[in-house]
Amino acid sequence: MQSAIESFKHDLAGLRSGRATPALLEPIRVDAYGSITPITQVASITAPESRMLSVQIWDKTLVSAVDKAIRESGLGLNPIPDGQLIRVPIPQLTEERRNEMVKAASRYAENAKIAVRGVRRDGMDKTKAAEKKGEISQDDVKDWSDEIQKITDQYVNKIDEVFAEKERDIKQV
Repeated sequence: MQSAIESFKHDLAGLRSGRATPALLEPIRVDAYGSITPITQVASITAPESRMLSVQIWDKTLVSAVDKAIRESGLGLNPIPDGQLIRVPIPQLTEERRNEMVKAASRYAENAKIAVRGVRRDGMDKTKAAEKKGEISQDDVKDWSDEIQKITDQYVNKIDEVFAEKERDIKQV
């Protein structure tokens, strides 16, 4: 569950700021070679200017896939392909852009909550499996299930707190 929060914080690091930062594109996944791959595994990302990112793609056959992934990322970016280099201008933070970034942060938060709930489900399944094998009693299953739910609720609340803080940061003018 802790790793889900760390991953969520890492994804949020790429959001915000009117400045270009390579972390902005790191959460993007590209359909490359028949599988979904992080953009950092098919290209290098640099910030040559404060309002521009450069994505140097290593395999020229992936230029259109990377371009498509950036456009469909929900970050409101419009990449400009130039051979194996894609330039990504970073627009000013208007109210509309801030709202887009809040929506992206919300999607990241929901994904983190799904990951936490997946861990909860695994814990519950293991508890029930141990009961079926006769390793623990029904009372233990109830106690452990309550504890697992309590921990899950704590982590979901942490995700909500981190999201609320990021939302305040994004909306700050």
